Amino acid sequence: MPIDLALLTEATGDLLDVEIVELKGLGHPDTICDHLAEELSLSLSRFYINHFGRVLHYNVDKALLWGGRSRPAFGGGDILEPMEFFLAGRATTSFRGVDVPVEELAREAVERWFSANLPLLDPRSDLKTHCLVRAVSSDLADLFERGTAATGFLANDTSCGVGYAPLSRLEAIVYDVERELGALSTHGHPEIGRDIKVMGVRQGRRIHLTVACAFVGRFLGGMAEYQAAKGHVAEAVRRVAASRDADASIEVNAGDDPASGSVYVTVTGTSAENGDDGQAGRGNRINGLIAPFRPTTLESVAGKNAVTHVGKLYNLAAGLIAQRAVDELAGVAEAHCLLVSSIGRPITEPQLTSLRLRLRPGSSLGDQEAGVAAIVAEELARLASAGEALAAGTLRINRWPLRQGMS
Repeated sequence: MPIDLALLTEATGDLLDVEIVELKGLGHPDTICDHLAEELSLSLSRFYINHFGRVLHYNVDKALLWGGRSRPAFGGGDILEPMEFFLAGRATTSFRGVDVPVEELAREAVERWFSANLPLLDPRSDLKTHCLVRAVSSDLADLFERGTAATGFLANDTSCGVGYAPLSRLEAIVYDVERELGALSTHGHPEIGRDIKVMGVRQGRRIHLTVACAFVGRFLGGMAEYQAAKGHVAEAVRRVAASRDADASIEVNAGDDPASGSVYVTVTGTSAENGDDGQAGRGNRINGLIAPFRPTTLESVAGKNAVTHVGKLYNLAAGLIAQRAVDELAGVAEAHCLLVSSIGRPITEPQLTSLRLRLRPGSSLGDQEAGVAAIVAEELARLASAGEALAAGTLRINRWPLRQGMS
């Protein structure tokens, strides 16, 4: 199918006069829901591959985190009522006489993720997990089974996926700030919780970064240590901005009122313990950012199967195509990619493939046609093994770049 190829002429990213970029960090309730849905998705894929030699039909992309109640305090604090996590969706629960232990896989996935990423929270006492996954519908199961790796998997929805590259300087700064604070949290600064939200606003060359950081009370002796910890966070954010030649103004926990004792202190490092709730699909897009001036889709990616669900596959492919176009085609400075599927058609045959390219001086669209066509064909062909790549960790969501080894 021909590729719709056009010039990208309007201002985007660094070329905009005003830019806004947001990121909800690893411990944010919405991000937790995305990660837990995806963790069960990966667990199901691995179980199906290990027992049946291939991924079977499932979609577990609906998740809700009902916040608990806690009593945070300097030097300690207590969880008064546990958080509750509700995971809903559909999965193949039995195949060839073998029962699939979906509920057991869900609980193991939740406990494994919290142990690895939010170890201050005990998922057995501080969280109740409710697995509401039911058997798949017969019509979608039939559509799933009609496709094979040899003949082509069939799209289970009519949907669109979008991607763009490269990241703007502000996008890279916001992304790096959350990663840097997360690294500090696990290496020498346990007082920094993992619920970190970053909002970046750029007006011309002026950048302002607002950081909401959940501090952990047990590692702080009082208000003076809390204020010092905020200073450490602000300095780390400043270093990240400076590493990308940005002189940013920084505000940490803008809602604090130290005079009244109202500050952002938690027991476990996440606001989900006391007063905030989460839902899958309400936060970061597939590249780990929320960028309202960029092409985007409201499709919730986490938890969808990576065999036929184009809501996941086409967002992955679009992002990879855009990144490769920038990395591999010397004449391309920026790329936007949009893929539209059609239910029942092979996933390798979108009904529309559209790329908009910002070209470097001296280049033309005609110069890029062959290279773009090759990249699109390769990435669409790779979708047949996307499930295995996600299960192996070489593809990932909520991260940039989407594939390990890319720039």
